[in-house]
Amino acid sequence: MTWPRPSNYSMSAAQTPLSLEARLEALLFAAAEPVTVRRLAQALGVSLAEAEAALRRLESALQSRGIRLQHHRGRWQLTTAPETGALVAGFLGLEATHRLSRAALETLAIIAYRQPVTRPQVDAIRGVSSDGVLRSLLGKGLIEEVGRSEGPGRPILYGTTALFLETFGLPSLEALPPLEDDAAPQTAEPAAALLKD
Repeated sequence: MTWPRPSNYSMSAAQTPLSLEARLEALLFAAAEPVTVRRLAQALGVSLAEAEAALRRLESALQSRGIRLQHHRGRWQLTTAPETGALVAGFLGLEATHRLSRAALETLAIIAYRQPVTRPQVDAIRGVSSDGVLRSLLGKGLIEEVGRSEGPGRPILYGTTALFLETFGLPSLEALPPLEDDAAPQTAEPAAALLKD
């Protein structure tokens, strides 16, 4: 039986035959919440650069396994692979997840790609008020308040959460599909037509 060590205990590589990646995996498995690289590096007695490189190697190694390494806002955690979602939910007897409305998906996409973003910015893109949808997404834990804008009235800034990544099976925000290129050249005809009217 392995006994827990004090929180300030650090095990050097010489004391264990396990690789740095294996020790990181053990810490992340035991962690109750996402962990910063700094905390992992301190616990393992390695530099930040070593810990970050080992996390990237672990992330790559887990791509063919039933668990994945997810990172969001500088914090890392182990999650189940998105492909196993239905299997895990059935095994655990979890209720079917509620589907998001079109308005919620639209708002969530705007926040994911434009974050941090204010409600007036979301409203301007959608063309309608997003108050109710934002409250719903906040309640579901898919978005969170991440600060306040420096603009007039200092509106709240919204961003996505780690639960958003987990729900959509993304390892990080960098894994979001690219937006279509809207930079195609446009002719001046529509503007000229508006001026004539």
